[in-house]
Amino acid sequence: MNIFLDDAPALVVVLPLLIAAIIAFIPSSRLAWFITIVTLVFHLSLSVELFQNFSSFGTIIYEFGNWPPPWGISFKLDGVNIGLQLLFSAFVLVTTIYSRKIFLSEIDPEDSGKAYSLWLLAIGSLNGIILTNDIFNLFVFLEISALSSISLISLGAGTNRKALLAAFNYLVIGAIGATFYVIGVGFAYAMTGTLNMNDLIIQLSQYSEGQLAIFAGMSFMLIGLMVKSAVFPLHLWLPPAYSYAPSAVSTLFAALATKAILIFFVRILYEVFSIYNGYLEIFLDYILLPLSLIAIFVGTIIAIYQNDIKKLLAYSSIAQIGYITLAFSINDNSGVLAGFVHIFNHALIKGGLFMAVGYLAISLNDRVTLESIEGYGQKYPITSYALLVCGLSLIGLPLTNGFISKLYIFQALYSNEMFLTIGLVALSSALAVIYFWKIVEKLFFSSKGYEATSEDPAIYIPIWIIALSIIYFGIFSSSIVEFSSIASESLILGGSN
Repeated sequence: MNIFLDDAPALVVVLPLLIAAIIAFIPSSRLAWFITIVTLVFHLSLSVELFQNFSSFGTIIYEFGNWPPPWGISFKLDGVNIGLQLLFSAFVLVTTIYSRKIFLSEIDPEDSGKAYSLWLLAIGSLNGIILTNDIFNLFVFLEISALSSISLISLGAGTNRKALLAAFNYLVIGAIGATFYVIGVGFAYAMTGTLNMNDLIIQLSQYSEGQLAIFAGMSFMLIGLMVKSAVFPLHLWLPPAYSYAPSAVSTLFAALATKAILIFFVRILYEVFSIYNGYLEIFLDYILLPLSLIAIFVGTIIAIYQNDIKKLLAYSSIAQIGYITLAFSINDNSGVLAGFVHIFNHALIKGGLFMAVGYLAISLNDRVTLESIEGYGQKYPITSYALLVCGLSLIGLPLTNGFISKLYIFQALYSNEMFLTIGLVALSSALAVIYFWKIVEKLFFSSKGYEATSEDPAIYIPIWIIALSIIYFGIFSSSIVEFSSIASESLILGGSN
């Protein structure tokens, strides 16, 4: 294996960060986009190579500078994150193809080089969150991600000045979440003298459950990660950030940003904190489960009353994150598997929806509201039908990947005899039909008559790649289920050992 493949775990993170520093000074929007595309093609090839190595050799631990724990920083590629790593690399490439004309329509073309620099910075940091095996290194990547995300959100000020307020809210609330997390890291380091995840588990197992400092550290870390991943009620930054960021940025955030942090959140829960089973059960049963159920209803009900479609989708994301955390609150293999299935599927669904709405936004040159899209199903049929596919998957229609998600969530609840929760989830799913039907009604059943308008294939082809993936994984779901099964078994078996 050559040096590039030997260092592939590091390169998938370092490469976007290095190229980000270069293209910030490129004035040509076309050249900045092209370099970004080439970088992400190489990024995807590295991820495929990592997947093949994982399939052949199992878990991959990459130690920077060959420094072993607890002194060195390491990346870990295992059953928990290999699936998301592959999805992440493929999705960011498709989204970057989609982004070029979207960016040119929503930001100053002179800022394109800076925009793609921030874009790669966000991609590299999110990739680092997925792969890191060091709790302080996670904090570093969270901060890089936050700084790039705040700047990307603020680029939306060119079309709506509220983007600046959204970026400021994200800055303040994100800083609070990061502070909570790093305080927890401080407690963990003071007790164990290590920041490496594997070493941390060994060191913490020497302490009894009565150590208040450990519980304090656990609580701070979990609260910080809940803020960063927008778990209810710590989600206040998410709706404005998704609503007022440039459309390509909203797509990246809605599909992948919170999912990357949720992966580390569940890893902390089931790998590290499961050695204190009493604490884990209290957190899952009395905190995460009820908050997830509340999130499902609050997000859905608020979405029903939204007129602005990006805000509607943002509040829908609060509910969908609730479904993921609900599944993770079921302390067995079926629940964790269902949570991972929905992470994969929701990334595609919500990414596709924001991509379609983004195209409508640049077509309108205004905010996308229910009134503004009346009859657009006839005017922009290619994009509108892609949006329809994604939306039908969101509500769980059979033959879409959203149906597979709901199926596994219901199966996990049923196997744990959580019959009341099954009823509540079914009710929330029915309510979700209401807000999506409002969009369908305006798009396809309006009295306004439009002739079909020529649509830009550079934009709608990436949207349809996502829409067709949604149908494909709704019919042939075995690969997603297999990735999720590997992840859940890694966590549950790892936590029990």
